[in-house]
Amino acid sequence: MRIEFILKVKPGDILAKSIFSSDGKILLRAGVSLTLNYINRLKQLDVLYVYIEDKRLSDLDLEDIRLNELKVDTLKGVSTIVKKITLNDRVDIMDSLIKVEELMNYIIEFGDINKSLNDIKTHDNYTFVHSIDTGIMAAFLGINMGFERADIVNLGISATLHDLGKVKISKDMLNKSQGLSNVEYSEMKKHPIYGVDILRSNTDLSVKITDAILQHHERIDGTGYPFGLKGNEICINAKIISVCDVYDAISNDRSYRTKFNPKDSYELILAGSGKFFDEEVVKVFKDTFAVYQLGSCLKLSNGVEGYVIKQNKGFPDRPVVRVLYHGKDKKPIRFYEINLLENINLSVECVY
Repeated sequence: MRIEFILKVKPGDILAKSIFSSDGKILLRAGVSLTLNYINRLKQLDVLYVYIEDKRLSDLDLEDIRLNELKVDTLKGVSTIVKKITLNDRVDIMDSLIKVEELMNYIIEFGDINKSLNDIKTHDNYTFVHSIDTGIMAAFLGINMGFERADIVNLGISATLHDLGKVKISKDMLNKSQGLSNVEYSEMKKHPIYGVDILRSNTDLSVKITDAILQHHERIDGTGYPFGLKGNEICINAKIISVCDVYDAISNDRSYRTKFNPKDSYELILAGSGKFFDEEVVKVFKDTFAVYQLGSCLKLSNGVEGYVIKQNKGFPDRPVVRVLYHGKDKKPIRFYEINLLENINLSVECVY
């Protein structure tokens, strides 16, 4: 399969990954032949890209059926929590947290970074998919930092629920396309407090979980919120969630800005090391995540275009790409591969 920008998708292309609503229902199932109506509807939902089946990349398997089931269950659980809070109903948070625990335990046992992230985000499901992706990213960092299983699960729960307090912020404010006023920004900065208040009033969670949620917008240099904590005043789980939250957020379009390109998103995290983000967390982040997704099309500095089929560990911006065609007319060729780690004279010009 390959990643294709929605503006380049053609009728007849076969969807390779299902697209879900905010409550876990399938909007469009993998295997469907995309029609012009489907494509236009995806554009209306602010879908930027989709996964398309491609026999030339059939060895690139990015699907994990069991993982998808667990993510859907978690999506439904988090969605239920938010709906009940919105209606001022009593929330059985522990029931939904069981789903998050199952997801985190699966990541610990069988997690494959290349198959675990990058679900399709729409304007409807963004908040929920962002929360789950942040939880999964945090779990992978916890694993690579040598955390115990129970600590990884707690970290994943905190990260998945990190933005729960935004349910108390008006949708108009959350979706505002212009900058927030000082009053609005002051209110927005309270969402970590709101989130912890909701959890404490509905269940008895450990301090490790609530502190991580409360502090996930704090910054190493003290410029964060809501309390302006700095350095070691911030718990390690909050430091991890901070990196994952920012990285996932800037990698996606929002109402108030367009997304960063993959290289800039990655570089922003590295540039914030020691100032906004914990240096050790950023170091592990660099050793864990790659710049370019498997299946994405890259234009190289020599003008050749190819699809990412493999990552080179320790070199996040130097993947292996498979070239399927030549020229502007994209004439098919007998494909070949370029390992950017072995071709240091080449660089990635853009994601194409």
